[in-house]
Parts: sequence; structure tokens; C-alpha cells
Amino acid sequence: MQTGKHNLIPSVLLSAALATAAGCASHKEGRITVDPDVQVLSLDTARSADLDVTLCVPEGYVPRRSRLYVTPLLYSGDSLVETYPSVALDGSIYTKKLRRAQVLEGKVDTVDATEVDKRKSYRIDYHQTVCLPDGLDGGEVIACVSTDGCGTCEDIDTVQLAGISNPVTLMQVEESLKTDWIEPEFRIKPKVREGKGVARLQFVINRHDIRTDLGNNEAELDTMLAKLGPILADSLATLNTVQITGVASADGPLSINVPLARNRANSAFRWLVGQLDIDSDDQRHFAVTSRPEGWGPVLDAMRAAGDRDTTAVAEVLDRYADSNDDVQERYIRRLPCWGRIRDNYLQKDRNVEYVYSYQIKSFTTDAELLEMYGKRPDAFSEDELLRVSTLKTGDEAKDSVYRTILHYFPQSKVAANNLAVLLLRKGEDKEAREVFDSADGYSEESLRTAAALYVYNKEYEEAVELLDTDVDDPEARYNLGLVKAQLRQLDEAYELLAPFRDINSAIAALSVNKNEEADDIMDGLSSATPRDEYVRALIAARLSRHDEVLEHLANAAADASLRERAKGEYDFIPYRDQVEFRAAVYKQQ
Repeated sequence: MQTGKHNLIPSVLLSAALATAAGCASHKEGRITVDPDVQVLSLDTARSADLDVTLCVPEGYVPRRSRLYVTPLLYSGDSLVETYPSVALDGSIYTKKLRRAQVLEGKVDTVDATEVDKRKSYRIDYHQTVCLPDGLDGGEVIACVSTDGCGTCEDIDTVQLAGISNPVTLMQVEESLKTDWIEPEFRIKPKVREGKGVARLQFVINRHDIRTDLGNNEAELDTMLAKLGPILADSLATLNTVQITGVASADGPLSINVPLARNRANSAFRWLVGQLDIDSDDQRHFAVTSRPEGWGPVLDAMRAAGDRDTTAVAEVLDRYADSNDDVQERYIRRLPCWGRIRDNYLQKDRNVEYVYSYQIKSFTTDAELLEMYGKRPDAFSEDELLRVSTLKTGDEAKDSVYRTILHYFPQSKVAANNLAVLLLRKGEDKEAREVFDSADGYSEESLRTAAALYVYNKEYEEAVELLDTDVDDPEARYNLGLVKAQLRQLDEAYELLAPFRDINSAIAALSVNKNEEADDIMDGLSSATPRDEYVRALIAARLSRHDEVLEHLANAAADASLRERAKGEYDFIPYRDQVEFRAAVYKQQ
């Protein structure tokens, strides 16, 4: 960082020093200095920095009859921000008088002071954590030296201890993050869709004809109708297959139950044909079959009820697992609990299962896609909807399409990623996070977007961990550099950002005191936003190009936040009293 010393103090301190120095009879020799020379502190993520200096007090500086206070003060521009604990030094005669007062008058001294021999010089270590409040991005720590000397006035001296320069806060990290915008590749694929259901129907014993007045038959059949009817009525849909399976009861001979179950499934098919007026061509897509139910559902029902004889039934089924239902039934009927099984756990309804598939017409041309999207987005595949998103112009139109995609295809990672990017652009980072997470994780393509969401949520370590997995990707390296800057890992940030040679690269270079490199980067940029001009002013100040400082500051002053920042900017201290500076920053003529 910059190490040049500015021998200027805020005007309020300077005026006081001049007013009192003329009328005070106390005597000082030399000045207090600091070792190392004026430091420039870089703040951490908590906006704090450790001030570690050694105050070098020359011999003869402290009057023998006085107590001298060295009080560090944090200033931003002309504004006092914080006062830090003082160092107190007592001259030899002052110490003797103080001890006499303690003995004779019982006077209590609460100051932890060091007795100083005027004939010697002293080195006094001073440590203090300096914290810059939010809203301030620069300042300086000045030690105010005061002594009561003759007792009728105060003598004031000042020692500059450190400057605070924080150019990294000029980075607009969130706006600069490179996110993954995924442009999908459109492929026409057959749109085959499938569905299934179960109708739980009641029949008269050993009969297969359907009666809508039995049990809940009418509602069960209506459910089947509601699933298959729209497919047959849809001009964009082509029926592929419908398989209707009657499930045979475990109770009773298989030789009777299986054919009976098939006949019941066939009755359901005939009922559908009549209700939906299915023509002979579509009837060819239907298949009717049957299968035994087995005793598994009975065992499941007993377990659910906590029946004490569950284990006995389970043992029978396990022992005769390779046998058919008739064999298993023979042994279950021999159990003492058979009567309770028959009355409580044998199903009274007979299941008729149906599984169906159908194909939706594909849309191939862009014109057809756009036309049909306005009419039937429900008939689109995910790929077709994604193609529509590429055909729409403007963020709002794309936003609407991506929301439509996520409505029909909630796990679409492309739609979730791109909608999250659009939301980030609008500053709606909370909703962006919710949308992105709704797709259950990120793909390799959306890694940078996932990292950006971590940054917006101030989860910098998580962002670093994620970006470190893809360091071969230039944009991932750029994002990692931005995150490192946020973490105040400035050397690493500079190494990552330097190759990109943009405004953030220049700020990173300034942050590690590579001022000439920052200058070279900015020379290659044609943009002249207020932020660009402010960075150029900082560079000119560090390279002692004084006329350029004020020229660039005048251009940067179009931004009110930069004007305010300039008031406390450490690098601009030498220019604060110049008319041009005050005209630009304070709008004074």
C-alpha cells in the first residue's frame, strides 16, 4: 500500500494548534514520530484493522512539570469518528508533585501514566483495533498530543499514525458476478406420456357385470373416465396403449378367480367403450388381462392393524413362498385366527388396474411453437418450452416462459437456473435462491449461478468451496477473485482478477499497491463512468500526477456516493484544501 506521509491534519485540529501555540510558555524539543512510518491499514471483512505502532518520544519533549497525553483519534475527512485510549507521560517534577498530593491530600490519580526522564528518549508500543463504521471507506488515525504546561493554556501537537485506504469496496461484486445463462439445444423427441390408476369396484359374488349402484362403483369409474376421456378427446394426443388388469382375489380357487377377474376387467373396458364412444380403431389399443392378488395385502392389513397373529401368517407365506395362492390359502385357513382374517382383512372390493400411454404431437417450426404456446402450453415437452424461451425477447417475456416450464416440469434445471439469473439481475436474490433450489441441486452448467447465490447471501466460504472445484473455467476464476476480495484475501484476489484487465482488476491492483499496473489497466479501458473516474483519480494521487487527480475527481463527482467517499479518502488528503477539490466534492465555489 501507499506509504507517503501526509503532514496535514483536519482543519479543526490545525486551527486549535495555531491558536494555542502562540500563547503557551511550555517548551518542547523535536516531535514525536512513529515507527514504522505512517502505515496504510487494510480493513478485514469486519471493517477492522490492527494499529500497531511505536511512538518515538525524543529526549526533552515532555516538560518536567507537565503530564502529556497522546490520544489517537480516527478521522474521516474533517469529521471525528472515534477517540481511542490515551498514552500518558509524566515529567519528573509533575510526578513528584503528584506523589506529594497523594500523601498530603489523599489525592487519587486514576491515570496509568509513565514517568519520563527529560534527558532520555522513549519508544512506547501502542496497539489498538481500528474499526471503520459502515458508510465510510477511508480515513486516518491522528494522535493529538496535549499537555497542561503552564496551567493556563493547552499546547496541541499532532502526529499522524496511519491512513485507512479501502479501494476494494469500490468493487461492485454482486453486479460483476458472471452467472451461467444456459442456452438449451432444441431436439425434437417423441412426447410419450404415461399414467395409471386403480378402480376399486364391488361385484356380486361370482359375477362380473358392473353395477353402478354397488358400493362406491360410480365414483371409481368416473375417476377412470376423467383420466382417459381427455386423452381420447385431445386432437393433439394419439393413444398408444391401455392395459386393463383384473386382480383376482386370494380367497378361493385360482382356477375360478383368475378368469373371473379377467371378465371383470373386460366389463370395465366395455363400460369405457360405451361411455366414451370409443371407435374400433382406438379399441385396438386396449388390452385386457388378469393376475392373482396373493396374500400380501392381507398380511399388510394385519401389520397395519397390529394384529397379534401377523407373525403366524407371515411364517406361512414365507414357508410356502414358492407355492401358489391355493397352497398358501390351505395353510392360512388352518390357523386359529382364520375367522378373524376372513371377517376383517379380506378385501371386499376388487381392484381393476389400468396403465396407459399416449403421444402428444410435436411442434417443429419456430412459428408453430410460438403459435401453439399461446394456446396449449400444457401440450409442450420441456425441450419445446425451452425453445420458446429462446424465441421470446426481453427479460419479462423470458421470465414468464421459465415460470411456465417450472409449473409443468418442476425439476427443470435449465429453467430454474435461467429464471434465477433473471431474478438476480433485478436484485430479487431471495426469490432467485428459492427458484434455483426448487430444481433440487445444480448441474455442472449452473455452478457459477450457484456460487453467485452464495455470494448474494453473504455465504462467501461456501462460494469459495464451490468455485474451487472449477478453477479451470475463466469465469469461475473471475468469480472466485471477486469472492476473495470480499473476504479481504487481497493477494489471491489480485492474482485471480489481474488477467481480466477490467475495472475490478484495476481495483484489485490498487488494493495490493500495484499502482502502475492499475494505471496500465485503466489506460486500456474506454469507459468513463463515475466509478472509473474515481479509480483513475486514486491512481493519479498515488503516482503524484496532481492535475489529473482533480480532473478525474470532477468527473467522478457526478455520483453523490463517490463525492461523500472522497471526503474521507486517505489518498486525497493533500488535495482537501484546494479550491478545485472543494468545488468538486463539497460543491463549493
